[in-house]
Amino acid sequence: MTIYAQLIARRLNLPEEGVENTLSLLDLGCTIPFIARYRKERTGNLNEVQIAQISDAYDKLTELSKRKETILKTISEQGKLTDELRRRIEECWEPSVLEDLYLPFKPKRRTRAQVAREQGLEPLATLILLQRERNPQSVAQRFVKGDVKDAESAIKGAQDIIAEMVNEDERSRNQVRNSYRHEAMIVSKVVKAKAESDEAAKYSDYFDFSEPLRRCSSHRLLAMRRGESEGILRVSITADDDHCISQLNRIHVKGYGPCSDIVEEAVADAYKRLLRPSIETEFAALSKEKADDEAIAVFAENLRQLLLAAPLGQKRVMGIDPGFRTGCKVVCLDAQGNLLHHEAIFPHPPVNHRMQATVHVQQMAKDYSIEAIAIGNGTASRETSDFIRGIDFERPVQTFVVSEDGASVYSASKTAREEFPDEDVTVRGAVSIGRRLMDPLAELVKIDPKSIGVGQYQHDVDQAKLKKSLDQTVESCVNSVGVNLNTASQHLLTYVSGLGPTLAKNIVEYRRANGAFTSRAQLKKVSRLGPAAYEQCAGFLRIPGAANPLDNSAVHPESYAIVSQMAKDSGCTVADLMSDGERRSRIDLRRYVTDTVGMPTLTDIMSELEKPGRDPREQIEEFEFDPNVSSIDDLVEGMVLPGIVTNITNFGAFVDIGVHQDGLVHISQLTNRYVKDPNEVVHLHQHVKVKVKEIDYRRNRISLTMKGL
Repeated sequence: MTIYAQLIARRLNLPEEGVENTLSLLDLGCTIPFIARYRKERTGNLNEVQIAQISDAYDKLTELSKRKETILKTISEQGKLTDELRRRIEECWEPSVLEDLYLPFKPKRRTRAQVAREQGLEPLATLILLQRERNPQSVAQRFVKGDVKDAESAIKGAQDIIAEMVNEDERSRNQVRNSYRHEAMIVSKVVKAKAESDEAAKYSDYFDFSEPLRRCSSHRLLAMRRGESEGILRVSITADDDHCISQLNRIHVKGYGPCSDIVEEAVADAYKRLLRPSIETEFAALSKEKADDEAIAVFAENLRQLLLAAPLGQKRVMGIDPGFRTGCKVVCLDAQGNLLHHEAIFPHPPVNHRMQATVHVQQMAKDYSIEAIAIGNGTASRETSDFIRGIDFERPVQTFVVSEDGASVYSASKTAREEFPDEDVTVRGAVSIGRRLMDPLAELVKIDPKSIGVGQYQHDVDQAKLKKSLDQTVESCVNSVGVNLNTASQHLLTYVSGLGPTLAKNIVEYRRANGAFTSRAQLKKVSRLGPAAYEQCAGFLRIPGAANPLDNSAVHPESYAIVSQMAKDSGCTVADLMSDGERRSRIDLRRYVTDTVGMPTLTDIMSELEKPGRDPREQIEEFEFDPNVSSIDDLVEGMVLPGIVTNITNFGAFVDIGVHQDGLVHISQLTNRYVKDPNEVVHLHQHVKVKVKEIDYRRNRISLTMKGL
């Protein structure tokens, strides 16, 4: 593993010892959240992002090692594996270099060069490539036999062999690769037959587009590739052909004789027929991979912000899935999110039973002691929000608009059917909306992250890589917040470090059979939850009201003895130590440093003793749109409006201003200073002030700015 640690440490600019220890912990089955939180001494205080990067880099190196084994075996079976070639392959850790080494030996379909070799023309190709013969036609005449009808045919065959040799030459490939790296342009043209179609309109920016590939942003590249996959655009990556051929001639053409002219022709053929398509494909794949990585990072960050959105907490909530013709589905939930009642109201056109709906909502709020109302942000959201805010309730009721992205996916899922087997999808969707207000994280983990709708071209990127990144994000969020062991759903428990679906199910079944957990130690009685799983999960599970107050904190059970010793040395109980800041301030942490426990862990312990079980999420705030604006027709350039950030991309942020169409604040309009990443300025669900900059009615687009506000 040492060579892997060295390579990864060098590539990521991290200490080799920390990387080596991290790889060892990952190899033991430790999760990223556990390593980041409870093994800081071993990793050198690496954070979750760095540990995830180490894990990804290790996976890539492992795959490369397998590829090298396959290549060595293939070349060896051909009897062409020299000691020098073996050494170069074994020491190679760059995929493109490895494939270049393998290319001359790679099994391929019957090529023009192969046909020429079968005709006995390889010696002629070698002679021409030396470029010493003054009369290549005369030399070629000696090879006229069988299918080779004349000297011209012989030379053509020799050129095919030379072209393949040029294509498989490492220097040639690196030269063209270098030209593409610095000069390549990405070019997009509209397919003329599709130019006037409705589906092509959204790609109009790319009908005649070109840009240096190295400067092409991920969202533009993915947009072009999507247009290409839909048959609307033709996309290519090109470099200066004349320059590339000239550079190749400097490598392969010697002097100015007749043989040199033949080689020059072969070089041009090699470039146009073999090298250019190969390198273009390589750069298309590399640029797509880079764009995928950037888009996945955007999605993961948005998902993190969404999952860590401010929770209302355990309140009695009314959830409303708004609608026009089919009405608004209303549910009433208790403080634990259990369904108490549901019905439909019809305050909007075409039914317009506004008075009746008002009475029903007032009665439900009274009967079920509703403290807050959650309204989905889809169709009829604005109208329903205005309707609810116009109702007089007997006691104050807070009103919130909640993202309903993915609610329909949840309502039709197996999970929803198991939770509410007797209710239809509209009721399940309204319940999900209500629960999202109470605890976004606990509810959203039930939905495939890809369906939550906060991504950038999420359906166009590498799906396996996307799933891995999003699953890691969900796991990170769940463990950073911590989970109540006695109220968490099976789905929430699944994401706790070290658990997974089977152990999560076993915990719920144990809880159902034996009642609430009273201590973390009880987890050891759960079926199949062994010492390794206990070590991984215990610190992230909370038990409010437990006999040992540390069971409701992020202090790991392996550190309980340290806290007990601190309390003993301070002449008090653990509970006293947690409640008395003055006692804690007198503790000299250096006294408790050991070979395995250092200052990072001790500092974390003290921080947790100060605020045990503290929820790291922000407090939720109410929000209200401008009452004078309800559709795009009400907008006027220069108008300043309140809005909610609904999505963040590399090129800016989308903001809901209550007109059924989100506006875009381009990255250049977020603030007066230069911004590299929109997340530096805004975050999901942030309440912002925006100014209407431009309205494009034809494409239904709204441009906004936050400059100077």
